[in-house]
Amino acid sequence: MRRIFFDYQAGTPVRPEVFEAMRPWLTEHFGSTSSFHQQGLLARQALIEARTQVAQFLNAETPESVIFTSGGTEAVNLAIKGAALAGKRLGNHIVYSTAEHPAVSGSVAWLETLGFLTTKVMVKPDGTIDPEAIRAALTDETILICLHHSNFDIGTIQPVKEIAVVAAERGIPVFVDATFSAGWLPIDVQALGIQLLALSPSRFYGPKGVGVLYRNRRTPLQNILHGGVQEDGRRPGSENLPGIVGTGIATVLAQTEQVQRAAHVQALQQKLWSGLEKSVPELTFNGPVPSSHRHPANIHFSLADLEGEAVVLRCDLKGIALHSGTACVTKALKTSPALAAIGQAPSLAKGALLLTLGQENTDEDVTHFLELFPGIVAELRELMP
Repeated sequence: MRRIFFDYQAGTPVRPEVFEAMRPWLTEHFGSTSSFHQQGLLARQALIEARTQVAQFLNAETPESVIFTSGGTEAVNLAIKGAALAGKRLGNHIVYSTAEHPAVSGSVAWLETLGFLTTKVMVKPDGTIDPEAIRAALTDETILICLHHSNFDIGTIQPVKEIAVVAAERGIPVFVDATFSAGWLPIDVQALGIQLLALSPSRFYGPKGVGVLYRNRRTPLQNILHGGVQEDGRRPGSENLPGIVGTGIATVLAQTEQVQRAAHVQALQQKLWSGLEKSVPELTFNGPVPSSHRHPANIHFSLADLEGEAVVLRCDLKGIALHSGTACVTKALKTSPALAAIGQAPSLAKGALLLTLGQENTDEDVTHFLELFPGIVAELRELMP
């Protein structure tokens, strides 16, 4: 049976170049970066090189602006909690949107238990955050603005630069969750004017179990883990050097291939969108139409009168891998915060499906999917009472 994979946001395969770069640090070179012998020196040099590669990828001011973590979720938690705790002498108010990932909203909710005040900004029907809505939410006590670069579910690309301009007028730091866009969309932290940014290499052909937090060196950040002095004391614990080396190579590859990757998946995205629109009745697309306002690899829609998980299971039997939502939300059996934010009724949101494309996908994959999927939907609807 031919198999088609449309779940690349959940994880991408490690590129051969990345794997080969990681291999020696899993077998031959196992010294700690904290040791003073030759193996330790070799490890520190590899750590410095990877940090420099990631800094160049983001156009960070210095390599020291890059902090390595255990993954995107930890990077998000460190950014939000660390910045809020470090800034509490200046105020206790945080602004974020109703469509943020659970890592963001969960971090903010934890800070609320410590007495921090928050304001949720509503999004537009396509999931866009209005910079003027951010401006209206600011107070003299606001110490942090949190938003995402592209939405983890419905693919909306946010006006980050415009929001950063609003924040700069008041001297408020901005944190951006770029864990779903880095490697696919251009990111220049200096041009965007942001102070904190998280990314996840496992979503652009790097390894799992490692994440990155960019921090402008002038932005106060309190560590939330305690132990050693690794990562300048911001993230104690032995570094995952194989993963960090792989992350560096993944960013180098992304720098050279990003435009080509995006163009490739965007052409497939457009074909998928048009084909589904024509062939599947009672289908509601979520987020902007394919354009510069939508992640090029993302297709998200809801099917009336169906359970998304039932569709996923039937598709899997036919050789098609897709998702009924993001991994961090689906297991909780809750409506995606992005769909709730745009006002989608729970009865329709339960039929939500997320397709994310990768550079391995082909035009033939899309054609084959469009041949099978309408029939799968029709079969399931016939079984509904």
